[in-house]
Amino acid sequence: MNPFLWVDVEGLVLTKDDRRRILHPSTAGVILFSRNYKDLPQLRQLTNDIHALNPEMIIAVDHEGGRVQRFREGFTEIPAMGTLGQTWEDDPDRAREMAYHYAQMMARELKSAGVDLTFAPVLDLNYGRSEIIGTRAFHTSPEGVIELAEAFIDGLHAEKMWAVGKHFPGHGYVKADSHVADPVDERDLEILLENDLRPYLALGNKLDAVMTAHIVFPEVDDRLVTYSPYWLKTILREQLNYTGIIFSDDLAMHAATHMPVMQRVEEALAAGCDYVLLCNDAAAVDVVQGA
Repeated sequence: MNPFLWVDVEGLVLTKDDRRRILHPSTAGVILFSRNYKDLPQLRQLTNDIHALNPEMIIAVDHEGGRVQRFREGFTEIPAMGTLGQTWEDDPDRAREMAYHYAQMMARELKSAGVDLTFAPVLDLNYGRSEIIGTRAFHTSPEGVIELAEAFIDGLHAEKMWAVGKHFPGHGYVKADSHVADPVDERDLEILLENDLRPYLALGNKLDAVMTAHIVFPEVDDRLVTYSPYWLKTILREQLNYTGIIFSDDLAMHAATHMPVMQRVEEALAAGCDYVLLCNDAAAVDVVQGA
């Protein structure tokens, strides 16, 4: 069995059940949340314990800056990336320098604590509509997102950390939050190619990985992007010539949960995801792992 599953852990230290799930041959990575962080010594002990179970295990976190920064005390406070977009309008060179600097600092601090990657950068466009994206996005324009995200990617790569672009093909236009609702984007593929997909076309050769959006685009395909071979194989792989890794977003999020968990995992993998995230639902992980 090739590892495909990314799981979370319960708290500040590993429990017996955490260890069992991490050691299962399906598990490829561990995702940490705010509940897993007290201070730097505790985090280093936790990541050391995970790597001691399996040195190949990849440990990740959502650490973008702004409101999405799971570890606070002991880490540099990173502003929301949208503030760099404001700077870019007046001083593009300065904004690119800041994007590179923040990404490099973020990667350096995370790696020093035993965390291997952050799920960043956000490549969504900020249309001023989304309840969940907003200032997590660099800018409203494809040009702004591309320039700042490229500098951010270079900053991560300077510290030998993966860059994970999200949320393919774009989460910035829909108002609904896929954590708790079922977003539907009525735009057609031509409009998406002119706007939301341009960062993926421009930066695909630099991105180590892409994360899917739990959105349905009925003018393109009637399936959720995460479960859509058309989106992941035909458009992302063939039309955009993307050759890197594909992550699903969390399959425990509301928009992805309208089928049993084994079917979710199987359909995401069949659609073209290399790895699937399953967080905050230990019972579902146990079903997948046959516990």
